[in-house]
Amino acid sequence: MATAIPSKATTDAATGRGTGRRPGSGSTVGSGSGTGTGPNPGTGPHPGTGSTPNTAARTGGGATSDAEPDSEEVWDDGLIARRVTEANAAALAAERASAVEPAHRGPGHQAQSPLAYDGPLRSRLDALRELVGLSRTRLDNATLAEAGRVLDEAASRRKLSGRHTVVALAGATGSGKSQLFNALAGVAISETGVRRPTTAAPIACSWSDGAAGLIDRLGIPGRLRRRPLNGPDSDGPLRGLVLIDLPDHDSAAVQHREQVDRILKLVDAVIWVVDPEKYADAVLHERYLRPMAGHAEVMFIVLNQVDRLPGDAADQVLDDLRRLLDEDGIALGEYGEPGATVLALSALTGEGVGDLREALGEFVAERGAAARRVSADVDAAASELRPVYATGRRSGLSEEAREEFAARLADAVGATAAGEAAERAWLRNANRACGTPWLRLWRWYQGRGESTTGRIQVRAQADEEATARQRVEQAVRTVADRASAGLPTPWAQAVRESAVRGSQGLSEALDDLAARAGLPPGRPPRPGWWPVAVLVQASMTLLQIVGGAWLAGQIAGVMAPNLGVPVLLMVCGIVGGPLVEWACRMAARGPARRYGQEAERRLREAAASCGRARVLDPVASELLRYREVREQYGKVVRSGSGAGAGVG
Repeated sequence: MATAIPSKATTDAATGRGTGRRPGSGSTVGSGSGTGTGPNPGTGPHPGTGSTPNTAARTGGGATSDAEPDSEEVWDDGLIARRVTEANAAALAAERASAVEPAHRGPGHQAQSPLAYDGPLRSRLDALRELVGLSRTRLDNATLAEAGRVLDEAASRRKLSGRHTVVALAGATGSGKSQLFNALAGVAISETGVRRPTTAAPIACSWSDGAAGLIDRLGIPGRLRRRPLNGPDSDGPLRGLVLIDLPDHDSAAVQHREQVDRILKLVDAVIWVVDPEKYADAVLHERYLRPMAGHAEVMFIVLNQVDRLPGDAADQVLDDLRRLLDEDGIALGEYGEPGATVLALSALTGEGVGDLREALGEFVAERGAAARRVSADVDAAASELRPVYATGRRSGLSEEAREEFAARLADAVGATAAGEAAERAWLRNANRACGTPWLRLWRWYQGRGESTTGRIQVRAQADEEATARQRVEQAVRTVADRASAGLPTPWAQAVRESAVRGSQGLSEALDDLAARAGLPPGRPPRPGWWPVAVLVQASMTLLQIVGGAWLAGQIAGVMAPNLGVPVLLMVCGIVGGPLVEWACRMAARGPARRYGQEAERRLREAAASCGRARVLDPVASELLRYREVREQYGKVVRSGSGAGAGVG
């Protein structure tokens, strides 16, 4: 595409001479007559109509395009409007007609093909969408805002043309980006000059049809849409390119900077134009280049105005620019590696512009910039979300922590004391059953006020209950801290909150368990040898009674004197009774211990079950949700660049 010098007729068309309307007047070329009243005073026809003032003048003013009467948009941007050439207006009219009237297209017209993402990128987008959905209840909207924006923009871009690549020209005041824009388009489309800021609104130039939806997405009105000098579809190398000239990113006007920031998030690629004076500007590097380091594959960095540098100074500045880019973390596409393309040129003299045009042609021909931009956006969103999903430390609730929590609850409910009480109750019943009648009478007399069921009330006193409540609260805090250790802050907070909610009413539930599951109702069970022991003990008592009665009969003279037999009987009964009781006590230790252990186990299991249902299960649910989101986050960051290293 060669740059053409406008002819006098073209110049007249651009300045308003030779038409039925002069700049600033209220008349315009009408359909069917030489003059008419325009829709708005001081404005001319819209550039997207099928005719321009110059066209009407050259056709005798007797006919205009059929699209012109329906046009409601009018030129109101002064100098820039008057500089649009005849070819630009005709080409823009063709694009508007193709976008507005698809039914009038010829049968050979190629339909717009939407953008297609490859399998890995689709999987990452699906994982990011699932990640955001799972995190809605745990993270605030501000944290998920960027990820949501990336998903929305990826879906919006996918519906639009995949045959076009939208490239933005961005630069600082005086960098010459508008001059470079004009050089690439082959015509003075964007206003240049010494007045700053020059570019007040973004201007679009499309090299082929079908890009109207993409430009609409950027919010660029029809009056700021242009065509290259030779018209649509004529420049093969740049076919499919949509070039956007942005306002200065360091403009004193806030709305200009806002326009730049907004459009930079929507384009497929960016050409950063720097000059020898401001290439190291901190605003450029800290606000734009460094945060966009992950987008290096869809970035061009162009050192403009090298014609102002003497000798080999251009190479020195270019090397220093590469050094700064390396410090910013921007990979440079050298030696066949993926990364940003760095070029030096002069938009004024044309030096190096051909190299940029060739690089742009190859870049656009690949038709992969949009997908790479979306992939880089996903990487950036994942990097921003990393602190809330991954800490690099192992997390979760270990089996040791579960066992410790159950042991603390068992101590709080008095499981050990209940087991010991059950053992003592078993031994006491054994002694009562197998002891001598005289000892049993004595013990009955001492324990008349005690319960005969063998049940021991555990933690009946108020101070013991308060201590048990404190133990329960301490156990919950400990298990919550163990479970939340290593988790990102939002998920750790969710785990602690679930544990606290579950602990409400836990102490009362444990008290009820202690009353119901501590000991079974009634007396402890008796082993099979107890009746035999009772019979033997009764025999020993009977011997004592018989021997005593015999001696009493002898003393009374009723029976013949014979001290040996009754004394022997009495001695056997007196000595045998305690021996039987001692033997029964020794034999009862094993069953009593097992009975106490069973009571303790039963109470421990009941306390552990209560704590698991109220605290551990809700905590485990939160940990499971975190593992799910961490898995989805791993899918989001998993790429060839190794961005997912260290997740979890």
